[in-house]
Amino acid sequence: MPDWPAPQGVRAACSTRVGGVSLAPYDTLNLGGHVGDREEAVAENRARYAQELRAKPVFLNQVHGQSVVRLDAQTPHGAEADACWTTERGLACTMMVADCLPVLLADARGRVVGAAHCGWRGLAGGVLEALWRAMASQVQSDPQRMLAWLGPCIGPDAFEVGQEVRNAFLTQDAGAGACFRPHASPGKLLADLPALARRRLQALGITAAHGNDGSTEWCTVTNPSRFFSHRRDRVSGRFAASAWLA
Repeated sequence: MPDWPAPQGVRAACSTRVGGVSLAPYDTLNLGGHVGDREEAVAENRARYAQELRAKPVFLNQVHGQSVVRLDAQTPHGAEADACWTTERGLACTMMVADCLPVLLADARGRVVGAAHCGWRGLAGGVLEALWRAMASQVQSDPQRMLAWLGPCIGPDAFEVGQEVRNAFLTQDAGAGACFRPHASPGKLLADLPALARRRLQALGITAAHGNDGSTEWCTVTNPSRFFSHRRDRVSGRFAASAWLA
C-alpha cells in the first residue's frame, strides 16, 4: 500500500506482478488487456485486484496524452484518457504502467482523488497540469490542499533517452536540466522521471509529494520479481496504481 498521509476515507493501492493467473511472459498479475495476454486471465486478474481494493477500478485506454475523464458509475472500461478523477465513493482512479510513472492525487479533506499516467510524453505535454485543472474547483483552486504519491517507474539509472526528451522539458522549465545526466552511449542521456514529475507538481504548488524518490527499490527495470517492465522485457504485463474514496 502507498505510504502517504492520506486523510480518512482515502484509500490507495499499487499492485505488483505477483498474485494472478497469467502465464509467462505476463506472469502473473497482469492487468493489461492490450498486451497479448489471454482475455480470461486478464479478467480473473482484474477481479482479484478489485476484490483486494473492495472498490471498482476503472481501467482506461491510455495513449500517452493529456486527456482527463471524470469517473462516475457510467464510465466504461476503455475510455480514452491518461488521467482521471472522481468525487464518488467506491470508484478507483486507476493507472496501468510497466515503466511509466503513476501519480495519485488526493485532497487533504478526503473529498476528491485522481490519478495520472506519466510517461515522458504525457508529463512534458502537461498531463499533471490537465488533471490539476480538472480537480482544482473541488479544493477552491488551492494546491496546498493536495497530496501526491508517486509510484514505481523506470529509474534514473535505467531510463536512457535522447536529447529530444530533455529539450521537451527545457522548453517549459530551464531547471529541468538537473534531472538529466550523460549516458555512456554518445548522444544519449539518463532521465530521472520521478524528479521531473516532482518539479511539475511543485510548479503547480503541490508540494506534498510522497513515494518514489528515484532510488533503486522503485525501479521497474531492476526489480523483475516485483514489477513488469516493457523496456526490460519488450513483451510485458501491466501493474496498476489506484486511489479511491471509501
